[in-house]
Amino acid sequence: MGLTHQSCGAGANKESLKGSTTKKADYVIALAGNPNTGKSTVFNALTGLNQHTGNWPGKTVLRAEGKYINQGYVYNLVDLPGTYSLLANSVEEQVARDYLCFGRPDATVIVVDATCLERNLNLVLQVLEITSKVVVCVNLIDEARRKNITVNTEALEKILGVPVVATAARDRIGLNELINAISNVANDRLVTNPYVVRYTEQIEAAISKIEPIIKELVGEKLNSRWLALRLLDKDQTIITKLEELYPQRDSLVTKVGGELWA
Repeated sequence: MGLTHQSCGAGANKESLKGSTTKKADYVIALAGNPNTGKSTVFNALTGLNQHTGNWPGKTVLRAEGKYINQGYVYNLVDLPGTYSLLANSVEEQVARDYLCFGRPDATVIVVDATCLERNLNLVLQVLEITSKVVVCVNLIDEARRKNITVNTEALEKILGVPVVATAARDRIGLNELINAISNVANDRLVTNPYVVRYTEQIEAAISKIEPIIKELVGEKLNSRWLALRLLDKDQTIITKLEELYPQRDSLVTKVGGELWA
């Protein structure tokens, strides 16, 4: 059973949801994307009235969450702030980045606009550097068709190494396929093989030098390659976060810094 009018969104089965609104979610799903991609429409279509809002801890940025049920499992959908990148140049970017890295959702859906796919893929590649558990939602496919734009989702899926689903969320087109892809990634029925961005020889050499030190610090919990890239950028927000998370191991953070900037 996939996404149906009764099982999800505005048509969700109220008897099923009544006992689930306070139940801890079986899976936590992050929803990311550029502004104006229809991300909020996707969020509303999946969660319907089963939503609540607040602020991210210590931030004035709005946090929206909602639940839906699929095959008896409760999914908590966390709508991240709309951003064009994850380089932490704004509060919104930092909130989205930190949640994807340190919040460790069971899967991340990246909503992109089918009419300007190239611009949106920058964020997709940045998210793939943080997590492999990704589903790409190519939304506004109806608008693309009206502009005579064709998106080859099969080819894109092959290149990116993660599921790619075409949707027109306003009309609930493709939502069955989207929810099934989310389920498959979240519960590891589908193991992704995401595209890896390769950098210059000098950068790759630096990554190889410090990544083992970072892995010793964080283990398999965090993406050590992505952390290496951020440390190469001297990202103080990441250094501070690591020192907060691993206060008893901060000598390793110092060691990484020594390797990089000696």
